[in-house]
Amino acid sequence: MPAEQALALVVRGTDWSETSRITTLFTREFGKVRALAKGGRRLKSNFDCAFDLLSVCRVVFLRKASGGLDLLTEARLEEQFPVLRNDLPALYAGYYVAELLADGTQDYDPHPALFAAALDTLRGLGEGANPQDAATGFELVWLRELGYSPRLDACATCGGGVESRAAFSPAAGGVLCPDCAAAAADRRWLTPAGLAAFRRLAGGDTPVSLGPAAGELRPALGQAVSYVLGRRPRLLGYVDGR
Repeated sequence: MPAEQALALVVRGTDWSETSRITTLFTREFGKVRALAKGGRRLKSNFDCAFDLLSVCRVVFLRKASGGLDLLTEARLEEQFPVLRNDLPALYAGYYVAELLADGTQDYDPHPALFAAALDTLRGLGEGANPQDAATGFELVWLRELGYSPRLDACATCGGGVESRAAFSPAAGGVLCPDCAAAAADRRWLTPAGLAAFRRLAGGDTPVSLGPAAGELRPALGQAVSYVLGRRPRLLGYVDGR
């Protein structure tokens, strides 16, 4: 089988033996790839110390037809984000990005826009971006790429207009009018200002700036991400400080 080449972000790693390592990569070309790096823990190898979490590397690997682990044969370091090591909130936000990529995407389901958003988020964090703003921007891309962008222009259940009082429900797929919200067990009420900020951010405003709406939007987006994953992300509380 011919070797594949890709640009990859390291999103998870596990020691396999005294000399080898299993690494989870989110690649621009192929999406998520899980591979065994034989000899990856040796000081002298073909892997150029490219297994640190959040490292960007150029990889060569052999795909396994049986559905097992791919075989990583080469990894050359392209980019790191050393500034994050000295900024704990930024590091937590970076690890949160890695968690969503590792646990919230399917093997071999490429999303070039999501890969680009991950690198942009990590670079922004390295340049001093607000960690909660950065996490929010990435969550919105992640939800959109996975097909879970919330409906915000009208009630997700009845299609009626929602302008003043609205609730947000991940299970319903977006905002709800007061009548429909009464039946949604997971509803979270939004103020008019919070709804307007949500619409502005989901519309692609860059850079993301939550401002006073952070107290409403961070819990709402965390709820949406948790619904898609089927659990609360482990790093979410570190990003939000709770």
